[in-house]
Amino acid sequence: MFQILLVGALLGLVHWLLYRRFGVATGLGRVARRALAVLLVILWIPPVVAVGAGNVYSPEPVRPIVWWGEVWFAVIFYLLIGLLVLGVVLAVARLLKFQHRRGLTQVASAVLVVASLGTVAYGVTEANDLRVIETELSFADLPRSVDGLRVAVVADIHVGAARGAGFTQRVVDLVNAQQPDVIVLPGDLLDGAVAYVGPDIDPLAGLRAKYGKFVVAGNHEGYVDRPDNWLDYYDTLGLTTLRNSHVPLTVGDGAIDIAGVYDFDATDPAPDVDAALAGQQPGRFTVLIAHQPLQGTGASERGVDLQLSGHTHGGQMWPLRYPVGWINGTVAGTSRIGDMQMYTTRGVGAWGPPVRVGAPPDITVVTLRAR
Repeated sequence: MFQILLVGALLGLVHWLLYRRFGVATGLGRVARRALAVLLVILWIPPVVAVGAGNVYSPEPVRPIVWWGEVWFAVIFYLLIGLLVLGVVLAVARLLKFQHRRGLTQVASAVLVVASLGTVAYGVTEANDLRVIETELSFADLPRSVDGLRVAVVADIHVGAARGAGFTQRVVDLVNAQQPDVIVLPGDLLDGAVAYVGPDIDPLAGLRAKYGKFVVAGNHEGYVDRPDNWLDYYDTLGLTTLRNSHVPLTVGDGAIDIAGVYDFDATDPAPDVDAALAGQQPGRFTVLIAHQPLQGTGASERGVDLQLSGHTHGGQMWPLRYPVGWINGTVAGTSRIGDMQMYTTRGVGAWGPPVRVGAPPDITVVTLRAR
């Protein structure tokens, strides 16, 4: 409850700022200012409702309100970026003693509102346009019998607040249509507590793969419950949970290991690549499922051949791709750390706002090739 009150107060300050910048600074008349004030009060409500959804109470009865609240968060994000730019422009105009600063403020503010709303409207459409990416990765040490193995990488579904079981079912249907040999889920499948949003991820029980379905915990599995609470729940859906552990996968007369670790930031339990690889046959080709790309350095040092990750969302909303790339060392796609190849998916869902701008969602099917 304290979190809701705190965020509500901060959002109140933000909406007051929006009123000052778009109502007072632009010189709106009294009636127009009052109308704007009422609108901003109304718009303040859905994001406050969204704050506790899945964490404090079930989002199911209020999901449409939560959805609008999260979308309004995205609009605020772009409005605030635009206001920073506008502030610089007006400061320069003041230094140059530009005579029509009020007119400039009015025109620029109108353009900013339209641009922000248009960007988010596009982002909602992009986030809802689920797609499949196909890529091939070749390895000298891959057993010949494993050549052509198709691995579907499904990360960052993030259901539980603005999106529910219907979205998960769309993901399941799209994955199954690819007829993958293996499905890996590198975490962040939900947002919230098992008690409130567990049913939103239940359709994952319908995933189909010839050789298995493997899942690890991401950082969001540990925000409300312990990661193992969610992994226990995933067990009930028929998924193979990897908890600093590995499973041998036999394909024809060859075999590889599918290993998985806890999230990079987890402490209870902490990620442990050594434990995940303990007891494996020496020289066995190893695929590691690790939520964050940052886990690649440790994996590479321990002889992992391929790491499959998510977490970045490809930046989700431009221009966040730039700090995301700087923090994680990659935004999406194929990269290399030492002798290890790594593939990072943009993920299929969205954290917070169901909005993606310049970072379309994806389910990636990685085909392993022997060379």
